[in-house]
Amino acid sequence: MVKELSYIEILKKYAKPLHPLPTGLKSGGKLKRTVHAVFFDIYGTLFISRSGNISSSEIYLSYGENEKLKKLNELLDIYCINIDGVEVLKRYYNEIKKVHTRLRSQGIDFPEVEIERVWMDVLNIGCPEYGRQFAIEYESIFNPVWPMPYLKEALNSLNDRGILLGIISNAQFFTPLLFEAFFNAVPEEFGFSEDLIFYSFAYKYAKPSQFLFKEAWKALRKRTIVPANALFVGNDMLNDIYPAHAAGFQTALFAGDRRSLKMREEDRRCSSLSPDLIVTDLKNLSDYINVYGE
Repeated sequence: MVKELSYIEILKKYAKPLHPLPTGLKSGGKLKRTVHAVFFDIYGTLFISRSGNISSSEIYLSYGENEKLKKLNELLDIYCINIDGVEVLKRYYNEIKKVHTRLRSQGIDFPEVEIERVWMDVLNIGCPEYGRQFAIEYESIFNPVWPMPYLKEALNSLNDRGILLGIISNAQFFTPLLFEAFFNAVPEEFGFSEDLIFYSFAYKYAKPSQFLFKEAWKALRKRTIVPANALFVGNDMLNDIYPAHAAGFQTALFAGDRRSLKMREEDRRCSSLSPDLIVTDLKNLSDYINVYGE
């Protein structure tokens, strides 16, 4: 019988300190307009993340019995799932592809899955609660996270200046819980406005689709703010800078960790695209808004 743990307890159980790796880039750039709202990506921007996104199992299929696969097999034993870890990863990845295909047939350009449902199908788990619990444990093994240095200071600095805060991120149901697991606070307590938070799992659209940015644009319009007066901060040129720029946002590439920085130079959508800012440390973000945005 699996011991039921709270989602926060699971996240804390796996949490281990991580430190960003230098990228070799330098901060710089210039904002064109005053900034009234700043939106952030989560993975690889506010939180250190191996992948800079929700993890994908595909990259592990060719590595054999590495340390993470050993941990996965141990997890499967705990859940009394009599399937080898490599086979589970194959089923997991294939199930995600199947759901993506179905959602694309419904007109969603870049689909997002509900990960607990994926795991329920892969492992034949009938209990949704167990599906969610397994999903968090799996993600904690394959994509460990830790707060980016100066996360709190950066958000506090923007809050103190009256700048609205929002989130536009590829995410799953457990993503908002990272704030509570590491800081004992929900995102809104950090100053994020509830109407300016857009997680991919809630809309079935993932970046680099412009869908979430268009939803953010609608929310800003209700506050009489245009996208040109909003800044989006993310670590991925394709998933973050490309759709934000296309939606009219000012953009800042967060180049604070080599593991998650994605320049995407081979992608034609990014080959001639430049962010307005490059920021290598969250604590410097407000300084650039001070200097260039007002």
